Amino acid sequence: MKVIPGPASVELGEKICELTGFGKVSVASRVFPDGESYVRLEGKVHGEHVAIVQTTCAPQDTRLLQLAFLANAAKRNGATKVTAVTPYLAYARQDKIFLEGETISVEALAAMFKAAGVDQLITVNVHSEPALTKFPFPAKTISAIPLLAQYFVQKGIKKAFALSPDKGAMYIALQAQSVLGGEVGHLEKQRDRYTGQTTQTAAHLNVKGQTVIILDDIISTGGTIVGAAKILREQGASQVYTACVHGLLIGDAEKRILDAGVEEIISTDSVPSKNSKVSLAPLIAQELKAQV
Repeated sequence: MKVIPGPASVELGEKICELTGFGKVSVASRVFPDGESYVRLEGKVHGEHVAIVQTTCAPQDTRLLQLAFLANAAKRNGATKVTAVTPYLAYARQDKIFLEGETISVEALAAMFKAAGVDQLITVNVHSEPALTKFPFPAKTISAIPLLAQYFVQKGIKKAFALSPDKGAMYIALQAQSVLGGEVGHLEKQRDRYTGQTTQTAAHLNVKGQTVIILDDIISTGGTIVGAAKILREQGASQVYTACVHGLLIGDAEKRILDAGVEEIISTDSVPSKNSKVSLAPLIAQELKAQV
């Protein structure tokens, strides 16, 4: 197997190469003055199974096109199999029709990947696992939640309360609890389908005097985390942290979260930022090595 670190995930791709011992195929890339993307493989892939490591965070459309172009280039140059490794998979949150006139964005994305030459998809903590059934080739999600929990254990924070912002994400809190060893629970959350606004209430939680870690797959605008932090502080939590796999942190989300009383924001390098204190490289490397 050879690894192709895409323009959006050069550092992560190189770490994966170091951990696996797989050969690296570098990419020459640039954006033309009119905004169009250009990529070129700088190594041989003939007869190889290649893994293209390319996250698809903002600018999502550019990242997705780069990935498609790389897959197409790999196949044109003789790759026998192309695995797309997308740590953050854009457009995965809409896997069904909510309002009349919409499209199923992840289904359209899957068709594009197939046409470009992708044979397999590996992503990390996809927001909606049923979305992966829309892909016409093997697609799987792997979880980085235990890695996030281990970060806190290594900081000396043990037996922390693992909190999910809503009941639907309890599986995330439970994965963290298996590493943290503390209690687990969730808030009740309702979201307005039109405005996107959420309301939260405590779900019989007893967090007084405890260190609480709010865990989620994605933090976008931060509204959910801000609301949860305020509730936890009102209920007497001694410390509040938040951790997510994909830290989009749009606009002033980081400031709002910290102002709400959160001690620290932890995310992975699926979306590179100063909060990316946990690398996905060991997790992805393990998955790729298992396929050889």
